[in-house]
Amino acid sequence: MPLETLPATDGQLNAGRPIDRDAIAEIFAEIALEAGVAVMAVYASDCHARRKPDKSPVCDADEYAEAIILERLAARLPHLPVLAEEAAAHGQNAVSGSTFILVDPVDGTREFLSRNGEFTINIGLIVDGAPQAGVVYAPALGQLWIGGASAYACMVAPGAALPPPHQRRRIHVRPAPPQGLTALESRSHSDPETEAFLAQLPIKERRAAGSSLKFCAVAEGDADVYPRFGQTMEWDTAAGDAILRAAGGMVLDRERHPLQYGKVGAQFRNGPFVAWGDPNAIVR
Repeated sequence: MPLETLPATDGQLNAGRPIDRDAIAEIFAEIALEAGVAVMAVYASDCHARRKPDKSPVCDADEYAEAIILERLAARLPHLPVLAEEAAAHGQNAVSGSTFILVDPVDGTREFLSRNGEFTINIGLIVDGAPQAGVVYAPALGQLWIGGASAYACMVAPGAALPPPHQRRRIHVRPAPPQGLTALESRSHSDPETEAFLAQLPIKERRAAGSSLKFCAVAEGDADVYPRFGQTMEWDTAAGDAILRAAGGMVLDRERHPLQYGKVGAQFRNGPFVAWGDPNAIVR
């Protein structure tokens, strides 16, 4: 279904009229701010960390936030199927059609457990294999990034009202600095392939960061490239990818094609990718 024909079902919109990417992103942002309250309540207490069957960590914050997000999405965007990380971990990973929502209730659970603040709530809209709207919210930092037709950032506390558009800062990727690139690396995942890739580039500075914050840093012109060769899932990347694309950047796979979503045959796993700000900096 083309995005322009998605029906508006939220009470704050005119029912029956077309809905755009920015309207979807606004809904995502309001839901993420609400989920942030539950996440931060767990952050301030015992989070009951445990391991999923795939050995990745999970805690109460993941499950509480996902429950809130799924309930709100069902009420406000009932026409859109949703694939969420914790539900998928329990075998609920079926989505129908080419338009659906991806949810990662706490991206960067390791960062959450280490209490460094570098974790996010991610909600992204996929249409025909591409991310068209997304929200990344870092509740411990009070930072929100929104991507639709354009990309914006603002400061807002968990549970607070979403700031109106005039109180948000429009963001855009930067041209590759002539003095060298700033590269972002995963704080919790490193590998020799990343080192080999970065050795090809004129890197001036390297920084480590957690979760989808790396996409957002490239989107707002604070960094230039973020390579990831280890395994990720589509819900890990969709929201940040949407924001970066809205800000003028791109996320490319190993064949230098835009990263695709809805990979049912791969069980929604991503292959290697590189997030770029300036297209002119891409290694050919």
